[in-house]
Amino acid sequence: LEARLLVPAVRLLLASCWLLALLPPPAEPVCPEPCDCQQQQHLLCTNRGLRAVPKALEPHDILTYSLGGNFIANISAFDFHRLGMLQRLDLQYNRIRTLHPKAFERLGRLEELYLGNNLLAALTPGTLRPLAKLRILYVNANEIGYLSAASFAGLSSLVKLRLDGNALGSLGDATFAGLTNLLYLHLEANRIRWLSRNAFAGLGKLRFLDLSGNQQSSLRHPDTFRPLQLLSTLLLSGNNIQQLGKGLFQHLNSLAKLSLSGNRLDWLAPDAFAGLAALKELHLEGNLLSQLPPHLLQPLRNLEVLDLSHNRLLGFRPDAFVHLHKLRELSLQENALVTVSGDLFASSPSLYRLELDGNPWSCDCRLRGLKRWLGSWHSQGRLLTVFVQCRQPLALAGKYLDYLEDVQLLPPANGTSCSEELASPSPDYRGNSSFSPLAEKLSSLPSLSPMVASQNMVASVQEGGNQGIDSSLTTTGPSLLLSTRPLSPDPAWPRRAGKHYLVSSVSGTPPLVTDPCDFNKLFLYNLSVEAVSTNAVTVRWGVRPHRSPRLLGPVRFRILFDRFGAAVKFQRFVYIPEWSEPVATLQELHPDTPYLVCVEGVMGGRVCPVAPRDHCAGLVTLPKEGSGAASAVAGGARSLDQQLLTLVLLAVNALLLFLALAAWASRLVRKKVLGCRRRKAASPVHVRQMYSTRRPLRSMGTGVSADFSGFQSHRPPRSAVCALSEADLIEFPCERFMDSSAGGNSSARRLEDNLLQRFAD
Repeated sequence: LEARLLVPAVRLLLASCWLLALLPPPAEPVCPEPCDCQQQQHLLCTNRGLRAVPKALEPHDILTYSLGGNFIANISAFDFHRLGMLQRLDLQYNRIRTLHPKAFERLGRLEELYLGNNLLAALTPGTLRPLAKLRILYVNANEIGYLSAASFAGLSSLVKLRLDGNALGSLGDATFAGLTNLLYLHLEANRIRWLSRNAFAGLGKLRFLDLSGNQQSSLRHPDTFRPLQLLSTLLLSGNNIQQLGKGLFQHLNSLAKLSLSGNRLDWLAPDAFAGLAALKELHLEGNLLSQLPPHLLQPLRNLEVLDLSHNRLLGFRPDAFVHLHKLRELSLQENALVTVSGDLFASSPSLYRLELDGNPWSCDCRLRGLKRWLGSWHSQGRLLTVFVQCRQPLALAGKYLDYLEDVQLLPPANGTSCSEELASPSPDYRGNSSFSPLAEKLSSLPSLSPMVASQNMVASVQEGGNQGIDSSLTTTGPSLLLSTRPLSPDPAWPRRAGKHYLVSSVSGTPPLVTDPCDFNKLFLYNLSVEAVSTNAVTVRWGVRPHRSPRLLGPVRFRILFDRFGAAVKFQRFVYIPEWSEPVATLQELHPDTPYLVCVEGVMGGRVCPVAPRDHCAGLVTLPKEGSGAASAVAGGARSLDQQLLTLVLLAVNALLLFLALAAWASRLVRKKVLGCRRRKAASPVHVRQMYSTRRPLRSMGTGVSADFSGFQSHRPPRSAVCALSEADLIEFPCERFMDSSAGGNSSARRLEDNLLQRFAD
């Protein structure tokens, strides 16, 4: 009875599974045909050539929708009305000309909207009002020419707004009044000529304002920036501003960066920067300034970066920078400076970058104070390299100030007293200078290539290095020494080197040198390459007699070398014993490789913190001899080895395949022989055939029971096991064939297997 009930239950279960398999899967969000979906929440339709917004079948859970880079011209009221969960919408780089006033009516959860680089001519009031949670809005690079206070109504959560690259001509009152949480406002690259007095009303939290690249000619009223109490960056570069009046920025107490570069400023009010106590960066480069009013920079006590380059400055008062105690970077390049006071920069102890190149410097006695100050700060490692290249007098033209002796700084031709050392402008100056010694210096450096340098190149690498080169010695600029053969030093070096002693012109006692930077400058000269091979190089340098100036204690040398162009310079160096010969051989180099080698002095275990750029040479090691033939032989050997290895592998594979076939054949023959022997010994053959393990079991129905009943009738009964014969491989319990329930269960299992096999097919 149990077996009869089990069979219909199994059939019912299989039928239920079959019906479930035929049912369609649950509905999922379907992407439009040209788009891609990611995690069923991000719809990507970027750069697909679309001319209209595609429709998603089940878009309820979409969070981001990217449609950039297509040809969409209009946005209708129904394009996004089913995307209630949308948080980010990208419509950049299309051809959108019109936005329906109700296009974003259902997007109450939208946080980012990108409409940049389209053809929008206006923002219709009320279009953006439903976007109460919008935080980022890009409307840049469109054709918007007018904004009203209603254009951004309802966007109280907006943090960043980009309106740059439009056609705005003016900003009226309270244009951004509703944007109470705005932090970043971009208005650059428009046509703004006029700013209303209350244009920025309501922007009390604004941190960044960019008005560069517009057409403003003046800033009229101080109240224009009054609401911006927390503003930290104000960019006004690239306008046509000609003057700065009194107290224009007096309300910007938090301003840290102010840029007025690229304007036409020729006059500044003495208190133009009043109230900017927190200012750290001031950019005034690229204007028409010829002088700075007294006390102009006095309020800027926290200033760290000041850029006055590319102006027409003729000079400075001695106290021009006296209040800038935190100044770190000062750029005065490309002006009309002829001379400055020696104490001009002494009040800025944090100064480490000073740019003075590109000025028509007159190297006379008025620059002695500047020279002493530069030498003192260089020796302490507090200042980067400063290029002060002489323009006048003609005898010193092209030389650098820090490599001149005090006795060479003669009184000027106009009779000015040297004791004054005032920063007075030259009366002969008639215009700005476009001469740049830094550009000339860099252009004179040759590129590293495997070439042979001539004997005359040694004379161009003097103790002046990248600084000053005596015009009486050579007319060429400084260059790196490139050599692949032995070079001998110029025999005139000892005689010429005598001109470069830096002896004080005030005191007759020779100075005592204790600083390694001074030692490098005063005693080292002419680093040259004498021998270059594939993996070694010999370098030699000169050391002047140390009778004057005097040295304190012994001195060692250190050779620094590294591959040319390495990201981190001089990770390898070699120490030379005290007072040994000024020659060293570097080994274990790579062949056919460019290297940069420098030498410096070590005094009392200390080295100069400034890189030894004055005593360096470049070289290229030789390639290996016969490298071409050796590489060809090595290549042939590698090719032969590969062919031999291939043949060996093929032979091994063939042997393994042969062994596998032999094993299979022997196994097959053995099975055949054993099968014949067993068939001869087995008497009930029909039982072996019915229950052979080589065939699938048949259905255990009523017919099976009948067969077994007939089979057991001519054999003696057994209680536990029905043994067929000694040759039978399988013994069956009697109860297995006599129990009807077991037959029923086996029949049910066979039916289930048949159904599963059917569905699997």
